[in-house]
Amino acid sequence: MARLQNLLCIVCLLGLAATQDMPYEELAAQIQACPKECRCPPNFPRAVYCDNKGLKNLPKIPPYTWYLYLQNNLIEALSSNALQNATQLRWINLNRNKITSEGVGDVLSSMTNLAHLYMDDNLLSSVPSPLPASLEHLRLSRNRISKIPAGVFVGLEKLSLLDLQGNKLMDDAVTEVSLKGLNSLVQINLAKNQLSKMPLGLPPSTTQLYLDGNNIDKIPAGYFKGLPKMAFLRLNNNKLGSSGFPKDVFNRSSILDLQLSYNQLTEVPLISSGLEHLHLDHNKITYVNGSKICPVSVDAVDDSLNESVPQLRYLRLDGNEINPPIPRDVITCFRFLRSIVI
Repeated sequence: MARLQNLLCIVCLLGLAATQDMPYEELAAQIQACPKECRCPPNFPRAVYCDNKGLKNLPKIPPYTWYLYLQNNLIEALSSNALQNATQLRWINLNRNKITSEGVGDVLSSMTNLAHLYMDDNLLSSVPSPLPASLEHLRLSRNRISKIPAGVFVGLEKLSLLDLQGNKLMDDAVTEVSLKGLNSLVQINLAKNQLSKMPLGLPPSTTQLYLDGNNIDKIPAGYFKGLPKMAFLRLNNNKLGSSGFPKDVFNRSSILDLQLSYNQLTEVPLISSGLEHLHLDHNKITYVNGSKICPVSVDAVDDSLNESVPQLRYLRLDGNEINPPIPRDVITCFRFLRSIVI
């Protein structure tokens, strides 16, 4: 009977190995080596679930693991001993632990296949260094990070997403030197830090920039000329007044979504014909003049659907000092408007 059960087990493992495109020997070794504190689902054998276990230390991770879930524990340090066999790791979730910068060491640099590293809600004081060149997404929000070591991103040619939201970064930490190497960056989140200036050193590949909840009060003329792909820009909850930037600074054809809520604007800035969403709520704007803010001459706007017709579809103006109704020339200019909040 025992032999029959063993035979059935082997047959099951062979079937799973085939469906997972995983050799039987690897599958068997993976299941055998699964830490007692964790779960290793047979139908998803490359994943190891050690989340929500109250762990203070890393368990020894099996050799064929691709996805490792360690969120919601009490881990303070990453042990190289526990990870020495896990050389195939692609994804690690370490959110909501107690990991310090001293507790990271250089263990991450040896993970040459790692693409996604999540370390939100820990106790880091600095961006971990060194990092593997394979990294594509790095999430470090809601830590205590006040420092980005010079050169930490050099060699990270695949990194497209960097999340540093909710840390303690000041202007002297976010510089051309500290951001050097982010040549493939698409999205960067620097919201809820302590910045008073627009970050310098962003690569031309940057498409999404989130700066909500800082202390930014000025934007230099031509700031976005070096960012030709900028499409989504969020500057909500800052200290921007209409005199803090050239009126046409946002008049860039690449920008599709512009959010300037909860600032100190007194006028509507100039926008491009391509802008689709504009958030200006909770400022100090008293009047909207369609002739002045229209990207083209109001008289030239007709019913044709060519590229010159302004594409604005959503406009939010509530929380200002504007008395309805919206002037007719605004409606005349922005023919595609589907929603106006006032």
